[in-house]
Amino acid sequence: MRCPECGFDSSRVIDSRPSEEGVAIRRRRECESCSFRFTTYERSESVRRVRKRSGHLEPFDSAKLSAGLRSALAERPVPGHAIEDIVTKVEATVFAGVGPIESSKIGALVLEGLRELDTVAYLRFASVYEDFEGAEDFEQALAELGETVDLAD
Repeated sequence: MRCPECGFDSSRVIDSRPSEEGVAIRRRRECESCSFRFTTYERSESVRRVRKRSGHLEPFDSAKLSAGLRSALAERPVPGHAIEDIVTKVEATVFAGVGPIESSKIGALVLEGLRELDTVAYLRFASVYEDFEGAEDFEQALAELGETVDLAD
């Protein structure tokens, strides 16, 4: 660990203890060159993997989730914090579990959030997520939402 005082590359640990309710380890260090004492915190970086429909695994990416939500909510009259709120709820579920999470579970959580927020955004997201192929798919999704719209016109 580099000393913040003199920049020397070596320090020794003089004390180590759990911190932040066991989430981190607090280490008290001393520079081997100038004897300056400083504190570092070590936290594990949780990388949750997502199992795609193809079976491929990739790391969960909240930025990718936010981008999808921004597309679905583009030019819709929703509060500015709406995307953040949905991402936070999805992240809480994703990081609460162990092992890979199915992409379908993430998609269902997003659709649930959009259903409560905005019908048009819900349909936009669902049309990509569920791979709609025609007006019938939209009509079925609207029927499930309890909306009545005739798309044949």
